[in-house]
Amino acid sequence: MKTQIEQARDGVVTPQMAQVAADEGFTAEYVREKVAEGKIVIPWSRIHKPRVAGIGQGLGTKVNASIGTSSDIIDYEAEVRKAKAAEETGADTLMELSVGGDLDRVRREVIGAVNLPVGNVPLYQAFCEAARKYGDPNKLDEEMLFEIIERQCADGMSFMAVHCGINLYTLERLRKQGYRYGGLVSKGGVSMAAWMIANRRENPLYEKFDRVVEILKRYDTVLSLGNGLRAGAIHDSSDRAQIQELLINCELAEIGREMGCQMLVEGPGHVPLDEVQGNIQLQKRMSGGAPYYMLGPISTDVAPGFDHITAAIGAAQSSRFGADLICYITPAEHLALPNEEDVRAGVKAAKVAAYIGDMNKYPEKGRQRDKEMSKARRDLDWQKQFELALYPEDAAAIRKSRVPEDEQTCTMCGDFCASRGAGKIFAADLRGDKI
Repeated sequence: MKTQIEQARDGVVTPQMAQVAADEGFTAEYVREKVAEGKIVIPWSRIHKPRVAGIGQGLGTKVNASIGTSSDIIDYEAEVRKAKAAEETGADTLMELSVGGDLDRVRREVIGAVNLPVGNVPLYQAFCEAARKYGDPNKLDEEMLFEIIERQCADGMSFMAVHCGINLYTLERLRKQGYRYGGLVSKGGVSMAAWMIANRRENPLYEKFDRVVEILKRYDTVLSLGNGLRAGAIHDSSDRAQIQELLINCELAEIGREMGCQMLVEGPGHVPLDEVQGNIQLQKRMSGGAPYYMLGPISTDVAPGFDHITAAIGAAQSSRFGADLICYITPAEHLALPNEEDVRAGVKAAKVAAYIGDMNKYPEKGRQRDKEMSKARRDLDWQKQFELALYPEDAAAIRKSRVPEDEQTCTMCGDFCASRGAGKIFAADLRGDKI
């Protein structure tokens, strides 16, 4: 069976393309053309058959939530609860990133629990299994690696972050620049770098890229080109090692598209705001417009406990300048394994950020909701305000917790409510949109 991109090139509008068009307000032909060009991807699985989410040019910025066990905390039921919490709170996609316990079990339970497109990083399981089998992750056999990729696709992966762009040349760039302030922060990237150095061999995911593509094509799984040398510190952003890997990933995106596989390119993790636009423009130009998956980006290094906010600031900027999928960050980032409450907070912050980015990226269609909210606030129409809110229950709960004496106002201003006062003065003019 042909992939989404292959069918699009044949002129076929698949049910998934039609659904994206309906959800986003475009013609089905527009979506088909962009899928054919590789500028829109639709994470899908012939096994799982998840809810459709289009990612790419002209579409709303999507939000990914990540969950998964660690070597310290292995609780399968908790991961399922977190997955469901992410879906309930509005995540568009989910990544299952476990590195502790029975990895096949947790992956399958999470996929079965949600209707979201689910992705993962196959290197995690590959190195975990090599460590258990041989007592040394650097003894990973490449056949085991490819077998795990196939096994995970067969379980219903809709997209997969594969670290193909980190190779011996990118490691040489890292050495020659004198390493980094923040070191390396990608688990997959560090593990593959250690494997290459220990075995004095090229990354098999780069060396045999065509084999990676052929596996994912069989399942119509989107190949997300992992960012193994992403910056984990503001002062490492846009260094030579990171840009070299980005260049390779953009080249691989073009090759993968030509082979008939849907391709995403992953972006850096810590980025100062003045570099966000340039990073996205560079990726779009070098990749031929492949959808860009931004990890965060975290915009300062000094706010642990509030990194869902630092990332939301970076994500709003990223969305504004053309990023297509952003990965949420939770308050637990850099501190602990996220719990269910952290997941909800992370998704909400990221969804707000994506909305802010989109209302500036698409001002013609993205600001009407804000206009209606302004009128509802002016008219003290509380029910309408809740209906227009991104998270109505949260807004209503805050108001209910501090009930005002006059139900028209709130306890912030009470008798000094500016909206009520202005309404009395200009009552005759409040029938229109403007005073």
